[in-house]
Amino acid sequence: MNLDKSIEHFITLFDSNFLPMGMALHSSLMDHAQPFHLWILCMDELVEKQLKLISLPNVTLIPLREVETSELVGVRPERSLGEYCWTLTPFTPQAVFERDPKVNRITYLDADVFFFDDPRALLSELDRNRKHILITEHAYDPHYDQSLAKGRFCVQFITFRRTEKAVMVMKWWQDRCLEWCFARLEAGKFGDQKYLDCWSELFGDVVHIVQQTDKTLAPWNVLYIEKKRGRLKDPVFYHFHDLRIISPYKVKLYHGYRIGKQGLVLYKQYLENLSKHLSLLKTQHIAIPYITQTKEKWGVLRYFKRRVTKITRFATIHY
Repeated sequence: MNLDKSIEHFITLFDSNFLPMGMALHSSLMDHAQPFHLWILCMDELVEKQLKLISLPNVTLIPLREVETSELVGVRPERSLGEYCWTLTPFTPQAVFERDPKVNRITYLDADVFFFDDPRALLSELDRNRKHILITEHAYDPHYDQSLAKGRFCVQFITFRRTEKAVMVMKWWQDRCLEWCFARLEAGKFGDQKYLDCWSELFGDVVHIVQQTDKTLAPWNVLYIEKKRGRLKDPVFYHFHDLRIISPYKVKLYHGYRIGKQGLVLYKQYLENLSKHLSLLKTQHIAIPYITQTKEKWGVLRYFKRRVTKITRFATIHY
């Protein structure tokens, strides 16, 4: 542990289906973010029990029941699990601030983010400019640009300082997500995400946009950045969006994008890490969660289409 660094606090949320990915996120923080503390909002009682059994270091569990307000409970029946997770995201920084008055800033992370370098490389931008909130762009490859539908910014890595100005924006975001948070484009809104598009306009100098877009990688930009830079140079994180364990030994890596050779190296490293956690779950007699793929009409034709376009990739995982 580097004693010259202060403890950095992060929060994520997931249910039992995403337990292996959440464990991989934690592992990457152990490797690259020391000293740190990870707060986990447990989206079901099963994952809460599993995480207590595994007992990851530097982790505090927050049961869903301790965060749910009457307003949240009221909107839950009309939203899918994914939409409800999005609705809860703006409430996660508040949950940490309420539980630990010593936390001066908290960074929300999607559970499928994985670090390859110290996140302080990004957080240092917030230190330098002394703003109150830090957000990241999708930084789309122009070929895959979905800004109009999904938003310019990605709810994958968002930092809030414990200041009145940051809390003001957080409360605004909470209210908007309570009002509307669905997995569809409607009246310029999409989930919890497109609300971020107007933050710079509404809240001026409160919000800082990360400038190091070549270090915030995802399927929608990794090949573009590889070609633009010549190589992937010291990425801070990769967002393994849409990666799914679909059977006991099979993983869908991505769909709809071309990744490139250097990007596939990141997937290889992630799978190696993920396999270690699956082995741990096995030794703890915890069932490996996987999401079965819905059978498609004309499945054979779709299979050959995937082979030709090479936009969907699967892998075998061993543990």
